[in-house]
Amino acid sequence: MKYCIYALLLLFTVTINAQSKVIYTYAIKGKDTLKLDVYKPNNIKPTDSLPVLLWIHGGGFEIGSRDNEPDRKLCEYIANKGYIGVSISYRLLRKNSETHFGCNCDNDLKLNVFKEAITDYFDAANFIVHNSKSLQIDTTKIIAGGSSAGAEVVLNAAYMREYFIDNLQSYEDVKFAGVFSLAGALVNVNYLTKQNALPTVLFHGTDDNLVPFATAPHHYCETSKPGYIILDGSSVIAKKLSDLETPYLFYMVKGAKHEISSVPFKELESVLDFFKRTVLDDVIIQTKIIKQKQQ
Repeated sequence: MKYCIYALLLLFTVTINAQSKVIYTYAIKGKDTLKLDVYKPNNIKPTDSLPVLLWIHGGGFEIGSRDNEPDRKLCEYIANKGYIGVSISYRLLRKNSETHFGCNCDNDLKLNVFKEAITDYFDAANFIVHNSKSLQIDTTKIIAGGSSAGAEVVLNAAYMREYFIDNLQSYEDVKFAGVFSLAGALVNVNYLTKQNALPTVLFHGTDDNLVPFATAPHHYCETSKPGYIILDGSSVIAKKLSDLETPYLFYMVKGAKHEISSVPFKELESVLDFFKRTVLDDVIIQTKIIKQKQQ
């Protein structure tokens, strides 16, 4: 698909509590104008260069927006903690589809949807990297984060870029420092290696009925269904990171389903402490926290 990446395009700025939000267009692809919101602390100094959370929302590649209330509040929280929060739009290629992104959506089509969303994510990452000076972003400290479909995007972007990205040279300046996944999965955990392993935060319910907790079919589709495709979920990813002696923080919730894809506001302090110690201070921490679903 032909598209063009726009130079820095400032639309408008608003002030929210202790942060300012600025909206940029990072790409135009066909009829889709893709934007991102940048949340900065109001007390940021002209010489500051801050770590960033590059966030992508969920919604089954069908619904959702970058300024959903939880995603907006997450970025506001991040900005209050000395980060820059960036929440992006991307092409919702299953919007208004009769087969959605479930068992009747052909598995090759699923992989293509992953590929296009991952490409959008890399284009957004390229945009903030190439405009890092004006955005005051430390390009060595980019945390790739997302929930549900967005978590699938960031995990596969971080660990399977060679599989999904055709023109790797275009994104050679994009380097992630960590991953924050809420109910996500990889297409193939074997692509996670010692060379590309990153400090990773994983949240997942053991009974997730959409994105598998371990290794299982996406949406638990039967083998006869067009949408049958095997994914490796958070428990498998955590095991691989453990074997590779790479930092991880794994919150598993027994009995919980896909609701664990919601932003865990009560745990964000621990999440940021993990990234501070592993990404900023280069400490190896491997932690699994097991909780029971609240009735």
